[in-house]
Amino acid sequence: MSVTEWWRPEAFASRKSNLAIRSRAVAAIRAFFAARDFAEVETPCLQVSPGMEPHIKAFTTALADPYGGPDRPLALHTSPEFAMKKLLVAGVPRLYQLARVFRNAERSPTHHPEFTMLEWYRAGASLDDLMADTETLVQETAMAAGVVRLRRGDATLDPLGPWRRLSVAEAFLEYAGIDILDTAPDPERPDRDRLAAEARRIGISVSGGDRWDDIFFKIMLDRIEPHLGWDRPVFLHSYPLSMAALARRSPADPRVAERFEAYVLGLELANAFGELTDAAEQRRRFAADMALKRELYGETHAMDEDFLAALEFGMPDSAGIALGFDRLAMLLSGAGDIEEVLWAPVSPAPSCGGR
Repeated sequence: MSVTEWWRPEAFASRKSNLAIRSRAVAAIRAFFAARDFAEVETPCLQVSPGMEPHIKAFTTALADPYGGPDRPLALHTSPEFAMKKLLVAGVPRLYQLARVFRNAERSPTHHPEFTMLEWYRAGASLDDLMADTETLVQETAMAAGVVRLRRGDATLDPLGPWRRLSVAEAFLEYAGIDILDTAPDPERPDRDRLAAEARRIGISVSGGDRWDDIFFKIMLDRIEPHLGWDRPVFLHSYPLSMAALARRSPADPRVAERFEAYVLGLELANAFGELTDAAEQRRRFAADMALKRELYGETHAMDEDFLAALEFGMPDSAGIALGFDRLAMLLSGAGDIEEVLWAPVSPAPSCGGR
C-alpha cells in the first residue's frame, strides 16, 4: 500500500479518536470567543506579502488578469496577521480566525506545510490579557474535549493548573547561566562576540558565520527549550529587543520587547506581541528583515504597502497572538505526529518506483 493512501479505512481508523477531539476543540474555541464578544473573521490566503519573517519560506504564485493584463505576483500567507490588523484599523476591536496558513519546506512531527493557526487580536489589551486568554482557552478547550491530562510522549500535565511566567533573561540565567541582556549593551545591535564567548563557556559550539541571533537560538534549543513547560505550562516573555519582530518596545524595560511564547510539555504552542503601531519603525524592521533574507537565502518578499498605510492611518494599541491549533490538538489527544490530528495531510512525494 502506498504511504500516501491515508484515505484507506484501515489507515484512517487510527486517527478517528484524535479527530473527534479536534472537532470538540474547534467547537470549544468558537464558544470561548463568542462568549467574549469576538468577531470570527475570514481573510484571504492570497496576499501581496506572505509575511516578513526572514527564516520562513513561502509558497508564491501569480494572479492572472482575466482582461489580459500582466500577471500579479502573490503568495499564500504564512499568517493572517497583516489582514487582521487592517480589520483592527477598520474598527473591529476584538477578532479571531481559525486560518489555514502555508509554510514551504516545513515538515516534521510538529510541522506541516499547510496547517491551522488560531489568531486573535484585542484593541486596548496587554500581554497580561493575552496570557489570561491563553490559559483559560486551553483549560476550557481541554474540558470540552473531555481531556483530563495533556499528553506528549510519556509525559502528562494537568490542563487546569496555573501557568508559570518566566522572562527570557530569567530563563537564560536559570538554565544556561548566561546574562543574555548583558550581551546586548546596545539593545538594537547586540554584541555577537560577547554572546559567542558565553556560549563557548557552557560548551555550545559557535562557527565564524554565526550571528548573535543564531547563537541565541542555539542556546535556546540546547539549554532552554528542553526545560520549558514540563511541570506546568510556561509563558516565556520579555524577549531581547532585537528579537522583537512585530512587537513594540517594552515601556518598563527598553532592552526588551513586549513578546511572549507559550510552551507546554516542551512544545512551543503560541507567540504573542504587544503590537507595533509605528509605521516608520515597522518599515525599517521589514527592510532589515528582507536584507537578512536576501543575504541568507537569496530571496525577498514585497512589503505590503497597504498594511503600512493602515498603520500610518492609525492602528489602536493592541495585543495579538498566534496559536498553533494542530499542536494544541496533539497535546489534547496525545498524538506523536501532527499528521495524526489532520483530517487529510498534504501528501508527500511518492516513493521511487511507486506501486
